[in-house]
Parts: sequence; structure tokens; C-alpha cells
Amino acid sequence: MPRPKLSLIVAMSENRVIGRDNSLPWHLRSDLKMFKAITQFKPIIMGSNTWDSLPRKPLPGRLNLVCSRDPKFEAEGAVVCETLFEAMEIAREHAADDGADEVVVIGGANIYAQTIGKADRLYVTLVHTTLDGDAHFPEIDPAVWTETKSEFVEKGDGDDFDFTLKVYERNR
Repeated sequence: MPRPKLSLIVAMSENRVIGRDNSLPWHLRSDLKMFKAITQFKPIIMGSNTWDSLPRKPLPGRLNLVCSRDPKFEAEGAVVCETLFEAMEIAREHAADDGADEVVVIGGANIYAQTIGKADRLYVTLVHTTLDGDAHFPEIDPAVWTETKSEFVEKGDGDDFDFTLKVYERNR
């Protein structure tokens, strides 16, 4: 089996905001369903702030890997890794053993910044709003990434805004 792809999944506003005060600045029930469908049965990698922000821990049906430089950090039900490199190695090994075709990075801003240069695919929920926040997703450089899918989703029950689900593949 080929090496599992490294993918990033993110919901961001039109001005690239992904968070405010360690939480999502919106509620999108429709997007959460897509997030679950994309990440289910695949190893996921996150930073400790993202772990802390999860309403349910660990996310079920996925190996949860949490990066923290704090040697005392604990995440019950997850694997705590001191480095992103360690998390990537464990995730890829686990994915290969389970037949998963990708490892998915779910945040936050620092982890995204460290992994976007290594990623093969981006799943981007572009939330159709502009707002203030303290965490941002890196720029998506069109010289590096090609948009391969774009699906507009009208605001539904449990959604604060309309959004577009986009998939980008790294140019080879």
C-alpha cells in the first residue's frame, strides 16, 4: 500500500480566521457532519489547544494524536506526542496498518503552519463571513495548490452561515 497522504481539514472565514478565544467563532452542523465523514477511521493530529477545545474527547472512531511540548500534558483517550514528527510517524504507521489512505491534521493554527508545506491535500470549509479572530489559517498559494472540488452549501438548520466546501490538491 502506498504511503498515506497527509491532509489538512479546516473551516475558515473569508479572511482566514479559524478561531477566537480557543473556540470556533460559528456553529455549522452541516460542516461537522462532513468533518466526521472525512476523518472517520483515519488518524487525526492536533495541537493541545485544539484538544482542549473539543466538546467530546477523544473524537470517536479515530486515533487522536495530540502534540504538546508540555511533558505533563495529559489527554485521556489520545496519544500525546512531544513533537509533530513523532505524531506524523505514529499516524502514518497506524494508517498503513488499518488501510487508511490518509492522515488528517485538524488544527490549530501552529500545527497547520508546520504541516501545510508537507500536505498533499486540503479540505477547506470556506465560511461566508468576515470576522475577528486570534487564529488564522495560512495563505493557500495558487502556485502550490489546485482547487479540485467546490461545493456551495446553503445555510441550513444548525448553521450560522452559508459555506463552500473546497478540496485542493498539491501541484506536482
